[in-house]
Formats: sequence, structure tokens, C-alpha cells
Amino acid sequence: MFKMEKKDFFNKAFMNNNNSKKIRNKNIIKEIIYYWLIILIFFLIIIILFFFFIKKNIVLKHDLNNIQNIKVCMCTLGKKENRYIKEFIQYYEKIGIDQIFLYDNNDINDERFEDIIEDYINKSFVKIFNWRGKKKILLPYLNDCYNKNYKHFDWIVFYEIDEYIHLNNDISIKQFLNNPNFKKCQTINLNWVFHTDNNLIYYDNRTLHERFPEVQSSTKNEAKTQFNFVKSILKGNIPNIHIVNTHYLSSKLISCNGFGELYQLKGQNLKKNDFKYYYIDHYYSKSLEEYISKINKGCPHFADNINYKRSRIDIFFTINKVTLEKINFIEKNSGINLSYIKKKYNIH
Repeated sequence: MFKMEKKDFFNKAFMNNNNSKKIRNKNIIKEIIYYWLIILIFFLIIIILFFFFIKKNIVLKHDLNNIQNIKVCMCTLGKKENRYIKEFIQYYEKIGIDQIFLYDNNDINDERFEDIIEDYINKSFVKIFNWRGKKKILLPYLNDCYNKNYKHFDWIVFYEIDEYIHLNNDISIKQFLNNPNFKKCQTINLNWVFHTDNNLIYYDNRTLHERFPEVQSSTKNEAKTQFNFVKSILKGNIPNIHIVNTHYLSSKLISCNGFGELYQLKGQNLKKNDFKYYYIDHYYSKSLEEYISKINKGCPHFADNINYKRSRIDIFFTINKVTLEKINFIEKNSGINLSYIKKKYNIH
């Protein structure tokens, strides 16, 4: 009996040992399969990421080729702008403009752009047209620049030296214009955002962006104010355009906003816009000293006109804070009586 029990004991022990080995072997196999699955998944992820990266780079390379194939020029008019012309040119060179055509409308013996931007002229980034001493040239200059360049550029930007296009996320102007939604557009119209005088009476040599960060509160209110006019970028290779307006250029053109959405202008205002993305920073007045100099030099469309000056002063006080100091400064330096402004704003 003892022998039987001993034999049974060893048989059970042997069987348990075999079962343990089988269990261990199964566990080892499971672990091996588990680790190989992890390795396989890891390599699959790497392969997927690799193909995604390759595809992305192919698309990116294609997009970059498209961007590089776009040619964009700037047409602008300048008079007594030597303080700001270099900042303007550097900005638009940085965001991707290919060439700037600068119409010099200074008086015959006045300052010369060549004294400030000779290096940009020498490398042909800026080409100057001598329109010194000419009067009422705003529309003639726009049409002249269009006729000279519409066959050679994909887009023509018509901005002035106090206007800076704001592009969200620091993209280049070519990336912006490469938007497929613009294929159906002949002009892209963006609203102004007015920067105030920041209550500065006198000029100092900081940049515009440093000196005038403040924006008129109403200008981003869905273009409801009368001064939120558009400025335009015109598609090239469109023949027989006669530009009749400095803002929208021609009512016969197919117009889009900054997202490529078709719309109809109401007067000169763009009613549908989103100022979180694309607009024009308009440094309209700068310091009061500079603003008075600006209105004293006249307008290239109206020439010297007292009514023009009064209208500009009215606009100034619509955008900027009204103070007695500013009123007195304007009266002293413009020769215009502003008693009606004092009465209107109850300033004594």
C-alpha cells in the first residue's frame, strides 16, 4: 500500500511538472507573440509615418513650386515719404513681393527716394517712375502701372506707403495668393484697419509698428464705419481694364474677399470680412505733426483744396481722440479755423 501511494505521488508530481512546463511554454509563446506584435505594430507605424512624410513633402514641394511660379508686383505712389519708404520696402520684400514700382510724385526740387533706397534700386527690386511735380495723378498712375505690368505679373498689389497687408500666421503673400479659392477672382479686396495717432503730437524715429499699435475700436466692427474702404490686389493677364477708383479699381471685375468668397461691393465697403485673418493695417494719420504735413502737401487727385483739407481734419477727429492741444496745433500749422470742431465736440 505504501508503495502504491509512493508511486501515485511520483506520478502526480511528474504530471504536475509536465503541466507546469506546458503552462510555462504557453506563456513563453504568448510573450514571444506579444513582443513580435509590438515590434510589428511599431514598424507599421514607422512605415505609415514614412509614407505620410513622403506624401506631405511631395505635396509641399508641389505647393512650393506653385508659389515660386507666382509673380507679384506692387504699384505705389509716394510724396514726402522718405521717412517711411525703407520700412515699407523691407516689409514687402520680406513677405515675398517680387518687384515694387514706385511713382515719385515729389515736387521738382523736393527730397529724392534714391537717397534712401539706392541699394534696392540697384538690385532692381524697386523701379522708380519720375512723376515729380505732376498734379491729379492718382487714377492716371494706377492705369499706367496696370498697363505696364498686367502681362508680366500674376497679381498686382495697389497699396500706398502707409498701408501694410496683415497676413495671419506670418505666411508669405505668395502663399496667401496661392489659395485655390482665388482662381475665380479678378480682384481681392481687403478692408482697412485704422491705426490711431496714439496721441503723439510730434514725429520720432521709431518704426510705424512701434509707434502706433493702437487701432480705432470701430474699424474691426464688420466694416460698418464709412471709412472702412477696401484696397485691391488685381489678377494679372486681364486686358482692357480701365481703373476708375483707387479702392475697388473697377466695378466690372469679379471681386472676392480675403477668403476667396465672391461678393458685391456696397459703395466702396466690403460688408463681409473677418479681421482675425486678413486685412490692411492703415497708418492713416501717424503723429499730428506728420498728418498736418500730409494734408498741407495736398492730394494727388484733388491737388490743393481747402475743402479737401477740412474733410481730412474731420476724418482725423473721427479716428483719433479730440483734445484742445490738437485743435490748437492744427489751427496754428494749417491756417484753418476749427471753431466748428470745438463746437461739435464741446471743447473750450
